[in-house]
Amino acid sequence: MTFGCGGGFQSGENDAEWICLEYPCQMGWAKDKELERMFTQTSVTLDRSRIKHLMEREERRLVERTPKSGKMFERARLSMVNGVPSSYQARDPWPIYLEEGRGSRVWDVDGTEYIDFHNGFGSMVQGHAHPAIVEAVQRQVARGTHFAATTEDSIVVAEGLAERFGLPQWRFVNSGSEATMDAIRIARGLTGRDTIVKIFGSYHGHHDYAMVSIGVPFDKIGDPDNYASLPYGAGIPKVVSDMTIPVPFNDAEVMERRIRRLIDEGRAPACVIMEAAMMNLGVILPEPGYLEAVRAITKRYGIVLIFDEVKTGLCVAPGGATEKFGVTPDMVTLAKAVGGGLPAGAIGATHEVMDVVRSGKVYQVGTYNGNPLTMAAARASLEQVLTPDAYRHLDALNTRLMQGCEEVLRKYNLPGYTIGISSKGTVTFSREKIRDYASFMANQDGELTNLAWVWNMNRGLFMTPGREEEWTLSVSHTFEDADHYIATFDALAYELTR
Repeated sequence: MTFGCGGGFQSGENDAEWICLEYPCQMGWAKDKELERMFTQTSVTLDRSRIKHLMEREERRLVERTPKSGKMFERARLSMVNGVPSSYQARDPWPIYLEEGRGSRVWDVDGTEYIDFHNGFGSMVQGHAHPAIVEAVQRQVARGTHFAATTEDSIVVAEGLAERFGLPQWRFVNSGSEATMDAIRIARGLTGRDTIVKIFGSYHGHHDYAMVSIGVPFDKIGDPDNYASLPYGAGIPKVVSDMTIPVPFNDAEVMERRIRRLIDEGRAPACVIMEAAMMNLGVILPEPGYLEAVRAITKRYGIVLIFDEVKTGLCVAPGGATEKFGVTPDMVTLAKAVGGGLPAGAIGATHEVMDVVRSGKVYQVGTYNGNPLTMAAARASLEQVLTPDAYRHLDALNTRLMQGCEEVLRKYNLPGYTIGISSKGTVTFSREKIRDYASFMANQDGELTNLAWVWNMNRGLFMTPGREEEWTLSVSHTFEDADHYIATFDALAYELTR
């Protein structure tokens, strides 16, 4: 039995001992024999009525201190559905509306200052209003905001991404959804196949082929060898969702069995699209050898391997999962952090894959692709912000957070463990190790996770809502910011156990 962070582990003579050969602390489980404690030591049994009481109290506090957000919601809902531009921003009784961000801080319309651990769903690894990005964008605004023609900045950005990710050919889009949509189309054009394989429970954007088998209730998950292709909400034709075949994360054997069945049925997949650096359910890391096994399977059957690094690319290493784990896919999709705060996306691939675009066999188009403002921000980010020192800082901050939160878990004997990778991490409230969607739904304490969100919000920590989210860091965060987070968690643990 070896638990690991997915990169360079060896087990000791004792099953509970391990050594992280490459990435101590900033990627993986807490430390050494703490694994044994996490999964064998009896933790406290939490009082569910106490959790309910604290939740009700904290929700009242949040409502009472955000009256201007409440008023803005009443105005906004008259012209925007649910008062928000995206359903992922909605919440009851109203969302918290922001008006400013600088560095690691944001301010809501009620004037409350927060340390931002939300960071635009992880987009703002550079921090808010970074001077280098502000200067680059202001300079470009004065020269023109859009041409639908190529600028030198887009060439420089493509060169930088090619060097970082080891994939030579790039195209730009405007969001993660566009990136994964175009990547799937390119894979289909290259292979002449229609079926695609994805990880059950992973989100890859809001186009029809990706919105399959996510957010599935536990009682409808089913057999991992035969996961159903379930559309995520209405409006997705069944004929479309049936072409997307889900398989579990961290199980290469099941993936290969399902691929073989598809081939026998005359439905060989065009691609496997997957989150590689981590599955975004809190943080679920790939186990040792898993990515290598997937790479071998896709090569064996002539399937295009797409690493969806919309959430992790440029956030976990200069070259994302490719660099962190040493596994090179055929394609990678980026967005969020690549634009330095502006709408952006990118697709990187091998020459062989992109030949279908170069030849005109597949059309990869978009009026705003390579927009001058976005490319100016992306160039400044790559050249001046996301430097080797920046990644060392992110790793050190995440280590501080993980170790501090793990000490709180030990101090109060709470059920859970810390896990993270570079700028991302979380406290997973579970008595069992979570390795895929099924184990997440079966074991994660959703009530406690929801309480932690509102508790943090009321104590100056702006957090990403949703039980599947994690803390995200920026280069602007400080060790004092991390210590504030740890102290806030300690206070919650005390309230839960006193």
